[in-house]
Amino acid sequence: MSKKVKSKEDYYLASQWTLMARKLKKHMLAKISLLVLAILYFGALLADVLAPYGLDTFDSLYKDTAPTKIHCIYDGEFVGPYVFKRVKTIDKKTFTVNVSEDTSEYYKLSLFVHGDEYKILGLIKSDIHLFGVTEGSNGGTGAKVYLFGADALGRDIYSRVLLGSQISLTIPFASAVISFFLGITIGSISGYFGGVTDMIIQRIIEVIGAVPQIPLWMALSAAIPAGISTVKIYLYITIILSFINWTGMARIVRGKFLSLKNEDYVMAARLAGVSTWKIIWKHLVPGFMSYLIVSLTLGIPGSIVGETSMSYLGLGIKSPATSWGVLLQEASSVTDVATNPHKLIPIIFVTITVLAYNFLGDGLRDAADPYK
Repeated sequence: MSKKVKSKEDYYLASQWTLMARKLKKHMLAKISLLVLAILYFGALLADVLAPYGLDTFDSLYKDTAPTKIHCIYDGEFVGPYVFKRVKTIDKKTFTVNVSEDTSEYYKLSLFVHGDEYKILGLIKSDIHLFGVTEGSNGGTGAKVYLFGADALGRDIYSRVLLGSQISLTIPFASAVISFFLGITIGSISGYFGGVTDMIIQRIIEVIGAVPQIPLWMALSAAIPAGISTVKIYLYITIILSFINWTGMARIVRGKFLSLKNEDYVMAARLAGVSTWKIIWKHLVPGFMSYLIVSLTLGIPGSIVGETSMSYLGLGIKSPATSWGVLLQEASSVTDVATNPHKLIPIIFVTITVLAYNFLGDGLRDAADPYK
């Protein structure tokens, strides 16, 4: 048998998932997006290690400062990456406070330095950070390196972006997965059983869909008790987003079930005495699972924007805990943004993440029809 014939035979005998994987490998944007998302989630997983400072670390000398300038050459000699310390001086004539760099001493940047304590994955105590500032050339201390600048309290925006990604990347993913299974379950019940059950479920979906999202977020967020822990807020926001986002998936699944439930293979399963739930999950859902996975992938960006919007409006995570939405809320003043444009850096990460998920979803959508 020739290689060409064998290749054709392998193609037509391959499973749908195998064909999807083959076609997805040829989609360059989807592969790049998958790599970008992998890097972002890896950064979120090890955020405490990668971030040089903790959430509560601040220095009033650095408040609203632009990204720290990193130098390599000092007095005509290469000494490696270093920064200068900021110092505060008072003009005795005008009594104004001036903050400037002290160039008389440099502070080298080093890898794996000791800093704020944290727990790796919430379990293992450590104080090692990927990089940080060591002692000055003359033995001084107190210099800081803020790669993305500082906020109004003198906190490192780079560290807060990394630590905020733990919320902004996981809440939307978790809520999208919950909405995915909730939508499949309720939509399958609606489409398979029909009648009164279908009518009640569809009216509920219409009521939820008729309420504007922002007032609905406000109403549900108002139910969150004040003064609770960040972990509980995390849980409540996940539930809120899941409650809002399942309706679209349920409608899609219902439509698919209405078109498939009278097919011959479903009727044969009924006559063979197969249980209702086995017919739903074993025979019907797998028939369009590839489409559902694409819908899930495309739904995650909406959840990311939802979490960011809730936190931006003050309905989600609140300081000192942080997320990308909280960081953008801190840059909500037009005047503040005009004078400190570095505060908009978090929006770059939101945009990149949403685009990566959308490009990955496009690749999966193309791959879901492997014979096309």
